[in-house]
Amino acid sequence: MVPSELVKLIEILNPQNKPGRITVIVRMGAENMRVKLPHLIRAVRGAGQIVTWVSDPMHGNTIMAPSGLKTRSFDAIRAELRAFFDVHDHEGSFPGGVHLEMTGQNVTECVGGSRTITYKDLSSRYNTHGDPRLNASQSLELEFIIAERLRKRRLYTKSC
Repeated sequence: MVPSELVKLIEILNPQNKPGRITVIVRMGAENMRVKLPHLIRAVRGAGQIVTWVSDPMHGNTIMAPSGLKTRSFDAIRAELRAFFDVHDHEGSFPGGVHLEMTGQNVTECVGGSRTITYKDLSSRYNTHGDPRLNASQSLELEFIIAERLRKRRLYTKSC
């Protein structure tokens, strides 16, 4: 989305600029996040609009495995999430949330992660009827990354 279009849409949907009314969910891949998100943040901030920024690194990273199963790359999800936090750190804005599709079950629906699920592993425990989910191990791995980023942000904010 072009930054001016986002600002116009926000103004239409929230003419009184009430905090908490607008959530902007970004899902654009890591490289696009680093290039495009700063312009969106600056435009929204420049217009004085109040929004909550949320990353959805799942949907922009859905791919088709050679077997024909829909999957997601853990590495791509992690890269997009890191880019989301990096951009907000650089822009001095606040990352307001993250959307992840996950389960506590030991599924093999997303490739990668510390237990290195491969394309060949997908069919062993591919249980989704919809979108591929992170399994318990992959979910915890991402949650630790998020927690560490938030901890560093909190410590940096306290020292300033």
